[in-house]
Amino acid sequence: MQSQFTDADWALLAQQIKQWAKELGFAKAGICDTDLQPEEPKLQQWLDAGMHGEMQYMAEHGMKRARPAELQPGTLRVISVRMDYLPEQAGFATNLSAPSLAYISRYALGRDYHKLIRSRLKQLGEKIEQHVGAYGYRPFVDSAPVLERPLAAKAGLGWVGKHSLLLNQQAGSWFFLGELLVSLPLPVDKPVTADCGNCVACITMCPTGAIVAPYVVDARRCISYLTIELKDAIPQELRPLIGNRIYGCDDCQLVCPVNRAAPLSKESDFQRRPQWRDQTLVSLFLWDEATFLKMTEGSAIRRIGYQRWQRNLAVGLGNAPYSDEIFNLLAENQQHPDELVREHLQWALVQQQQKQLQQQKENRQQQRLIRIIQLGLPRDA
Repeated sequence: MQSQFTDADWALLAQQIKQWAKELGFAKAGICDTDLQPEEPKLQQWLDAGMHGEMQYMAEHGMKRARPAELQPGTLRVISVRMDYLPEQAGFATNLSAPSLAYISRYALGRDYHKLIRSRLKQLGEKIEQHVGAYGYRPFVDSAPVLERPLAAKAGLGWVGKHSLLLNQQAGSWFFLGELLVSLPLPVDKPVTADCGNCVACITMCPTGAIVAPYVVDARRCISYLTIELKDAIPQELRPLIGNRIYGCDDCQLVCPVNRAAPLSKESDFQRRPQWRDQTLVSLFLWDEATFLKMTEGSAIRRIGYQRWQRNLAVGLGNAPYSDEIFNLLAENQQHPDELVREHLQWALVQQQQKQLQQQKENRQQQRLIRIIQLGLPRDA
């Protein structure tokens, strides 16, 4: 059947594919070829600098990440799709302005996106197959070494911002990406010509200085990497900078002016689950492993496991304002059975002790000032 297709037929199919993608819940779809050769030197330089940290899979796959046809032999085109995820009740201000509450990256408040998007991409591949007959295709959603952002940019879905995320003038960056590799000679879309201009908000506002240059993120300093990918101890010098972010970080997106136009997600699976509403660091730390597994069922959060969950919470507790509740919780858990968690709890207790001393000092100064005022003495007495 495909041998009989004319250029007009392929162009019509490309339009139908984009319509089918919308019907499946994708906000937009674009098509590009597989040539990512210009990305290879940048990828190799990033790997050589060790900026991938413990993510050894990044180095193991090497340049295959920039060569889709090596992942799926016969691939001629990549169908790149976007699915918006910003929940209706994101609660940015509530969580970030209250350091005793736990902050979870907004993408993880609902259902794990991997299975949902992969399933939709598979359905898209099957729809195409019904139209053209048997062909080679394979869906990807963070499940293989694919440079999804350069591919999406090439497919016309947006441009890669200085924070390395894909940006779209109408949709910001609050969206997931997915790819369907196909062995079909579809017409390709034109890349977007927009860019970030002189804006450096994401670079300036990154809590840990992870965006070391425009378009270059050192994962070893990124809070998302530290709280999700890193399996070992979080470097002590970075712990105070993490604040109450216990799973991921959204700061570079929050300050991005392009995100002012970002739409809210219509997907019910991406809305905030009840268990993540205004949770304190203390309440989450008190979850036992069975509760953690129950509450994170179907969630991307479960992938870090209970150990790293408690490690991250320990850092958040150390960064929280002093309170007797937090101090006592940390003191009671100084002999935690897990070595990694215990080390972070001991660090957190020291932070709380220092804050307690500072608070006592400030209270004494305030009491002294009150006495001076009551006695009518000069304030420098």
